[in-house]
Amino acid sequence: MPPAAVSGLERWDDVDPARHPFDWDQDEATRLRALVSPWVPPVLSGQAGGWAGERWCERQIDAIVRVRYGNWALGWNWSYRYGGPVGSWVAAAGSVTTPDETATRVVGALLEWREWLERTAQRFTELAPPPQASPEDRSWHLERACVRLVTHALDSGAEGGWHRQAERVLRWFLGTTGMGEAEAEQAVERAVGGRFRSWVTPERTLIESVGEDLAVGLTGFAPYQDHRERAALEELHDRA
Repeated sequence: MPPAAVSGLERWDDVDPARHPFDWDQDEATRLRALVSPWVPPVLSGQAGGWAGERWCERQIDAIVRVRYGNWALGWNWSYRYGGPVGSWVAAAGSVTTPDETATRVVGALLEWREWLERTAQRFTELAPPPQASPEDRSWHLERACVRLVTHALDSGAEGGWHRQAERVLRWFLGTTGMGEAEAEQAVERAVGGRFRSWVTPERTLIESVGEDLAVGLTGFAPYQDHRERAALEELHDRA
């Protein structure tokens, strides 16, 4: 199961790196390892014990991370197996082992999560429609943003539930353009409409269709394609 905390990270403001400073160095890595290690059970439950000890350990680590770094860090264990961007921590059953190994995985997972948030913030900045854009221009920017942010979710390595990450990122992005949470959720739901599926990589044409539907639904204008004046911007976004 995916970490319960992920369901609480609905607003971009909750995780935006610009709002949540993160001071990290080797000393901090050592401190975090020292906080985690004592909570690793000396004897693990294993499959026969329903992984109870390992799950308990993960909950204690989650509390440590939350108190030390704040709520933005709650995605530290959002594994790619469950639609997240983190590979260092997969699940308690396989990630809680020895104190040293477990602590190392926690550090790696936290840094992966923060790096992904920072990359996501950069993409939002690059893809944002200009404030004074006409409805036609805004439509083009929204369509391009949707296509690239869905691809951003796919490129994170997410497997099962990857589409939930994509939808979350789209809602976050729309929120950064000034849209309210409810409106952003409705817009994404209308555009995606269940067309993305877990464990299935969508065709490019499907991603572009979703992007167009999102743009039209929000502006009333179909995004124009392959406009020469925007060729350089298209190339920049494709390389990012």
